[in-house]
Amino acid sequence: MTSTSGFRVRRVYDPPESGDGVRVLVDRLWPRGLSKEAAAVDEWPKSLTPSGELRKWLHAEPDRYDEFSRRYRAELAAPELRGDLAHLRRLASARTVTLLTAVKDPDHSHVPVLLESLEDGSPR
Repeated sequence: MTSTSGFRVRRVYDPPESGDGVRVLVDRLWPRGLSKEAAAVDEWPKSLTPSGELRKWLHAEPDRYDEFSRRYRAELAAPELRGDLAHLRRLASARTVTLLTAVKDPDHSHVPVLLESLEDGSPR
């Protein structure tokens, strides 16, 4: 998953690349079996990840993705997250920001919803 807005998405288990820029972990839990050195994560804004309750709700029934996306957008719309979203947008305006995730299929996870919120300037 690549974006034209200064953001890109990669799996955290893939080795860092010189073009990654700022590496931002966007999962609530630390990736299993990965050392902090190997991950080379620069920032970890847990506040921008889906709540634990929402994450568990989706994992119970993965076909709830559309409703999950709606609920996650609502979480991202919380006023207290504006600063965290704005921070990542500022970083991406100056250099590449690579959003890192441990999920096997980033295209079908919380990451596209977060990326959309970052690119749009505000959650829908």
